[in-house]
Amino acid sequence: MGDSQGDVGSVHSTPVTPGTPGAPLFGGFKSERVNGSTKNSLKSWKCFSTVEAWGMEEGTLGSGRCSLSSPPISFARKASVGAEFIGTLILIFAGAGTGIVNQKSQGTETLIGLAASTGLAVMVVILSTGHISGAHLNPAVTIAFASFKHFPWKQVPLYIGAQLMASICAAFALKGVFHPFMGGGVTIPSGGYGQAFALEFIISFNLMFVVTAVATDTRAVGELAGIAVGATVMLNILIAGTSTGASMNPARTLGPAIAANNYKAIWVYLTAPIVGTLCGAGAYTIVKLPVEPDTQDKSYAVRSLRR
Repeated sequence: MGDSQGDVGSVHSTPVTPGTPGAPLFGGFKSERVNGSTKNSLKSWKCFSTVEAWGMEEGTLGSGRCSLSSPPISFARKASVGAEFIGTLILIFAGAGTGIVNQKSQGTETLIGLAASTGLAVMVVILSTGHISGAHLNPAVTIAFASFKHFPWKQVPLYIGAQLMASICAAFALKGVFHPFMGGGVTIPSGGYGQAFALEFIISFNLMFVVTAVATDTRAVGELAGIAVGATVMLNILIAGTSTGASMNPARTLGPAIAANNYKAIWVYLTAPIVGTLCGAGAYTIVKLPVEPDTQDKSYAVRSLRR
C-alpha cells in the first residue's frame, strides 16, 4: 500500500496497490464505464449554490444546486507523501526506541517485546495511513512495487525521500531523549556478514510476499492487511532479531546509524532488503492465480492496504 488527468487514466493499465496516493478507504464511489472510458460519479459533482435575482413580478427564487468535487490531484500527492513521512516516523521511533529502552533497562524488554513493539507499530500505521499513502514505510517495498508496475516510478523518489527523512528525524529525536543510550537502536550483525545478508534477504522476502498478497490481489482479505503484515514483522524479528536486528528496511537502519555514527555492515542492510523484497514480490506474482473474467473489472478500483 499523479499530477494530471493522464496519471489518473494510467491507473487502468497499471495494477493499483497500497502505493496509489489518495486511494479511498473501502472503494468509495464506484466508477462507471461508459463507451470504453471510466467516469467517476464523485468527480462529476460540484458543491455550490446560486441565487438569482428575485423576479418582482413572478416572485420566484433562483435555482440552487449542490454537489461535491474531488480534491486536486496535487493535494492528494502531497497528502500521501506527508502520511508516508509520519507513518515511517512512528515506525522508526517505536522500533528503534524499544531497542534503546531494552539497552537502558538491561534487557527487560526481551526479544518478544522488541518484536511486539515493531509489529504493533506496523499494524497501527497501516490501519491509520494505509488508505492515504499505502503505508509503504520502507524504500525496499516502494522499489519492489514500482518494479512490478504496482506504483508509478516518478513518485518513488518522493516516497523514499520522505521515508529516509522520517528515519533520520526519529533517530535524532531518540538520541535527544535517551542520550547516551543509542546503541540499542542500531541494527548491526552479531555474526558474519554472509549470515547477516542471508537472514535479511529471507525475512525481507517473507515480508514482501505477504505485502504483495494482501495489497495487490483482489481475492485477499485487504481489511486484515495491517494484522497480516504486522504479524509477519513480528515473526521475522523473532527469527533474526538476535542475529541482525531484523531490519528488513533500509530506512530502519540508516537513520539510527547516522545518529549513532555507527555504520558497521550498513551495506548489508541497504542491499539485502531490496533484493529480498524484489524476489518476494516476484514469487507472489508467479504463484498468483489468474483473475477470472467476471472479477477482472474489480482490479480497476483504486485500492489501498485497507481497501
